[in-house]
Amino acid sequence: MSNIPNRPLILSLLAFAQLIISIDYTIVYVAVPDIGRDLGFAAHNLQWVVSGYAVAFGGFLLLGGRMSDLLGRRRMFTAGLILYGASSLAGGFATEPGLLVGARAVQGFGGAVLAPATLSLIGTLFAEAGNATGPSRSGARPAAAGWRSARCWVAF
Repeated sequence: MSNIPNRPLILSLLAFAQLIISIDYTIVYVAVPDIGRDLGFAAHNLQWVVSGYAVAFGGFLLLGGRMSDLLGRRRMFTAGLILYGASSLAGGFATEPGLLVGARAVQGFGGAVLAPATLSLIGTLFAEAGNATGPSRSGARPAAAGWRSARCWVAF
């Protein structure tokens, strides 16, 4: 698939999409105290800022993957990115707790559509990178540290 035009640009966009999905929790965790104070969250409801996203993301992840299979990776990547971005923007402009939690839940659904499409596109468009990483990393480690280390290859 080396005849794909703009390979660096496409890979950068896919990497960016994966990055925004990955860092979402960290960004929100840091901002939770300020969010609670600014929007007047009750202390016992503040966890929904994080959980609204996490429950929707985890709950719809398989559906997002199936949608990519049936409706197309590029189409679901675009739809997921638009939904993720729009709901993130809506959450940024939220003026009350319910609006923010709702926006975070929609953002979680957008992430559940975006994540499998992103990973699938990376795997199909840039297969040479993924195919080389596994054997080279997991093959050397068991030889040096034993077979149990192969289970933790991602950590290193």
